[in-house]
Amino acid sequence: MASIKGGEYIVDFLIREKVPYVFGICGHGNVGLLDAMYDRKSELTLISPRHEQCAGHMADAYYRVRHEPVATLTSIGPGTANLVMPLANAYADSSAVLAITSNVPTQQTYLSAFQDLSRQNQTEFASVLRPVVKRTFQPPTVDALPVAMRQAMALTTSGRPGPVNLDLPFNLFQETGDLTFEPSQRALLSARLGAAPEAVAATADMLLAARRPLLYVGNGATLSEAGPELQELVERLQVPVVFLPNGLGTLDMRDPLALGFVGRNGAYQANEAARRCDVLLNLGARFDDRSASSWIPGYSWNIPLTRLIQVDIDQAEIGRTYPVALGINADVKTFLRQLLDEISRRSAPDISSTAPWRADIAAWRKQWEEHIRRKDIEPTSPMHPLQVVGDLRSVLPDTAIVLPDVGAHHNWFMQFWEARRPQTLLNAYGYGGMGFGVCGVLGAKLAAPDRTCIAVCGDGGFSMTPHVLSTAVEYDIPAVWVVWNNFGWTSIRDIQSGMFGGREIGTMFRKGQDRYNPDFAAMARSYGVEAMTVTKGGDFKDALAHAVALGKPVLIDAHVNGDIHLPSTGAWQLHPTPHREPAFGSRYLPEQ
Repeated sequence: MASIKGGEYIVDFLIREKVPYVFGICGHGNVGLLDAMYDRKSELTLISPRHEQCAGHMADAYYRVRHEPVATLTSIGPGTANLVMPLANAYADSSAVLAITSNVPTQQTYLSAFQDLSRQNQTEFASVLRPVVKRTFQPPTVDALPVAMRQAMALTTSGRPGPVNLDLPFNLFQETGDLTFEPSQRALLSARLGAAPEAVAATADMLLAARRPLLYVGNGATLSEAGPELQELVERLQVPVVFLPNGLGTLDMRDPLALGFVGRNGAYQANEAARRCDVLLNLGARFDDRSASSWIPGYSWNIPLTRLIQVDIDQAEIGRTYPVALGINADVKTFLRQLLDEISRRSAPDISSTAPWRADIAAWRKQWEEHIRRKDIEPTSPMHPLQVVGDLRSVLPDTAIVLPDVGAHHNWFMQFWEARRPQTLLNAYGYGGMGFGVCGVLGAKLAAPDRTCIAVCGDGGFSMTPHVLSTAVEYDIPAVWVVWNNFGWTSIRDIQSGMFGGREIGTMFRKGQDRYNPDFAAMARSYGVEAMTVTKGGDFKDALAHAVALGKPVLIDAHVNGDIHLPSTGAWQLHPTPHREPAFGSRYLPEQ
């Protein structure tokens, strides 16, 4: 390649790597790169939201839908500081983002330039990002760009995916060099790590000998796109499945062996199966405090009495929380294919030996459904939470992408949403940063322009990032927002109620003694977004169907009763406060 500016090289690299978008905001530190994008606008599209947090969430959600990374762009100092939270979200949930950040020119490294935090060390802001990215690359010269770009792009998707930071001094965008294009080779770096044959055989031995086998499916199965293999294994062995939120949809939730989310806010049959299983095959799932009922034995899990087989692409996750009977460092899809082949080499499995186990599960499901039916509601004002979840499911097609953001409403979705396809329920589960759904719905829609994309967000989360509406209008991105308006941070209020005797402070939105929120529909209309307020349960379904059919940005301000509590089936504890007993179900500790 002839002599070329660094900025031109970066743009050319992204285009050659088939990166369709850069989500970012201008600043004096990145104008050199923006200038390089000017002549290639038809090949690389810049989407400029009104806040860097939104750019990060958009890139995160885009990857979760397509499993192809895009880039973000921020300027020196404050711009990159605003990127910390969405990168933490992406890092916790293993979502690939190429985060291009700008820094002061190398000629000003020691001079404490504008927006450079240099009191302790020069141009050191990238160290702020290091806990929330897989790695930071800081090429010091134009000549170092090809290797840095190649390695950074490949690292985002190899192994356990995640965000990677490319931190660039301003002068690299303008300075020239005789640079040769180095493809990232990310398509050639196989992440399909297989298991040793003896480990596969041992897994088959344990599963086929079990009388109460269970699969535990998490984000690792979603990222490896292991849905077909999972379904085949379930059908052949008739083994039930419980899920982490980011694993939901890898098996159609209408399958009678798909038991739902396990843990504090899980389904009753999922927790009953989890605490009573004798062999557990974990497929890319973490045992966090919510899914493990704060690790208190008997509420969600009884490991090591339950023999744990843990499969994960990340060696560090294996045995992190519970001791394993067998730990396997492998890609979930590859491992399941190996396991299915191993089972095929053997005589047909004796499905009848696990029939009593499936009968128990069917009984627990019936108990749960009867308990929920007792809570059936007539349309009320404000709406019952189940009305909102149920109407969304009945209106939206199976292929719709739902982003339930973070808040009390997320718990209702974890317990009651029927995910029918993989990569259709996008959760900020690991880090739980509010705004992911509000902003991420734009990235999801850009990744899947022919599919319905809808953000269900609390009034608190939406209030943090309402500027996303500007971006939807400016770039004509037809997303739908349902603001779950319960006038407060009700999930935290409920903790105050359960652990501190109802001493509520700082959690509800009030003006004097009255509930207070802005008129979200009026706010949306001021941005140029179609909007409506729904306060009665009988009106929500039609309003939602109308919003989806419009094919443009729409907001529904849905008033939901925040005083109706989710029926918990597991426990949760913040030490040293006592744990919260489940409202439905009880602890189970098998005899030693």
